Amino acid sequence: MSGLPHLAAAVDLPGIPDAGAYVELARLAERGGLDFVTLDDSFARPGPDALGVLCRVAPATRRIGLVPTVTTTHTEPFQVQAAVATLDWVGRGRAGWRIDVSTTEGEARLFGRRHAAPAEALWQEAGDVADVAARLWDSWEDGAEIRDVATGRFLDRDRLHRVDFTGTAFSVRGPSTVPRPPQGHPVRVVDATDGPARAVAARYADVALVRVTAPAQAAGVRDELRERARTSGRNPDALRVLVSLLVDLGDGEHAAEPGHGGGGPRPTGRGPLYRGGPVDLAELVVRWHADGVTDGFHFVPVEPRRDLERLVNGTVALLQHRGLFRTFYPGSTLREHLGLARPANRYAVPGATAVPGGAS
Repeated sequence: MSGLPHLAAAVDLPGIPDAGAYVELARLAERGGLDFVTLDDSFARPGPDALGVLCRVAPATRRIGLVPTVTTTHTEPFQVQAAVATLDWVGRGRAGWRIDVSTTEGEARLFGRRHAAPAEALWQEAGDVADVAARLWDSWEDGAEIRDVATGRFLDRDRLHRVDFTGTAFSVRGPSTVPRPPQGHPVRVVDATDGPARAVAARYADVALVRVTAPAQAAGVRDELRERARTSGRNPDALRVLVSLLVDLGDGEHAAEPGHGGGGPRPTGRGPLYRGGPVDLAELVVRWHADGVTDGFHFVPVEPRRDLERLVNGTVALLQHRGLFRTFYPGSTLREHLGLARPANRYAVPGATAVPGGAS
């Protein structure tokens, strides 16, 4: 596989509401040149709002991408897309959005609107939310804001477009209340390990995460996702597929098993786990990426501070020393880190429907 691997890490700190702790981890990951950090979230457990935390982290960092989990179940699609667009503005083009669903009856009771639904139906709804979010991000063309004090004109309404969308569980009428994000579309991330999520990842995600324990598994899922992307009309080269691993780097170096390193990864109740040292983890990254089975890795530290520090100062430093991972960010946006183009605005073409009324 050509190019360098993409590397990302989770900065989850269960039970810790202090934003400073998340800033510390994000800065550490940024020092290592990682593409992005993720912060998980769920209605099923207590904890700070991931998107709100990363809005605090954004001005305290400069280059690293920021990807909160925001569920599409029991939330309002219009508000979700506006919040993610806001993070992209606060971070000056570094926002992502990890799309997830809420499947339990306990989560449903928090809202009292409906009962829990099967995963297939929830992921179909999630696909609709991903679709309408992109339409709403495009509802403001670049340059729609005029901000001409002398004439009192704030925006060019010919560059503002109405979105009328009806999905399986909701309808939305736009345009958005937030101007088009700096990236055009913030990066959409989906864990495509389970079947119901895979179709959404192939059609809408920029980054798909897969939890697998062997290179052959990784290659099979990557090939499937790329083929599904192709049949849905997308360029499969615009989809990055990253292997997501739990990493426990606290026990020192261990003898590597062929093709794995560090005695892993091995299946656990939380997902595939690599337990070993930073050197063998670097060898795993090099081997799997060179074999073309993955575009990179998303690491979930078992012990956040300890393992992320060993990841950055051990594994990543070794890869950088060998010229196998970047030593600086060549761009400023998450899309640039991932080698993804800024999407064209679907409405900035002749015949698109603008909001009536001209400039105002």
